[in-house]
Amino acid sequence: MWVFVKSGGIMMLPIILCSIVAMGIIIERLIVLRTTKIAPAPLMGKVWNWFKSGQIDQVRLEELRKDSPLGQILAAGLANAHKGHDKMREAIEETGGFVIHQLERYLNTLGTIGAIAPLLGLLGTVFGLIEIFSAFLGGGTPDTGKLAGGIAMALVTTASGLIVAIPAVFFHRFLLRKVDDLVVAMEQNVTKLVDAIDDSYNQVDNTYPSNARKNKGKSSDTVRGE
Repeated sequence: MWVFVKSGGIMMLPIILCSIVAMGIIIERLIVLRTTKIAPAPLMGKVWNWFKSGQIDQVRLEELRKDSPLGQILAAGLANAHKGHDKMREAIEETGGFVIHQLERYLNTLGTIGAIAPLLGLLGTVFGLIEIFSAFLGGGTPDTGKLAGGIAMALVTTASGLIVAIPAVFFHRFLLRKVDDLVVAMEQNVTKLVDAIDDSYNQVDNTYPSNARKNKGKSSDTVRGE
């Protein structure tokens, strides 16, 4: 293995560094972006029971915030429910934007690695070609050591760059899709809660502003803020 790395020359150092960073990001994101951690299934039932029984207080809200990213969004909505539909929607959008930003953490870095790793390999190939042509300088019999070293450098760096780039690009796309799926799941849950709160306030004591029902249809994109 060391002989393989050594034959690639100086450009193997940044390629290896990229591989380590990419591997760390992939493992960390696969652990973090699990549905059971982001949008746990039992959470909505628990929150709805709290709401129906009037148990929503600061202690419950803090428990929600610590539970999961979905809990953070639900807590933001519940904490502002008494202020009306529009204020509740604004709070959900603000918290939802922060949550999505956290879910996409490091993914730009992973995508950048997927883009630059082949370029680093290509640069190593150029260095290898320079090494090959330098073996012919001065005429006469070429330096076979330089010739072999240049060929090895060109091939090894090209292969190494692709070995790093291919999984980086694959997992970058895979994880972005995973984030999109999680956001859709959270939007569906938040929409159910917002509609339930709207109905509750309008049917029980009419404390919402008169435009609450008019705005109900807009709640489907509250997490993304669209």
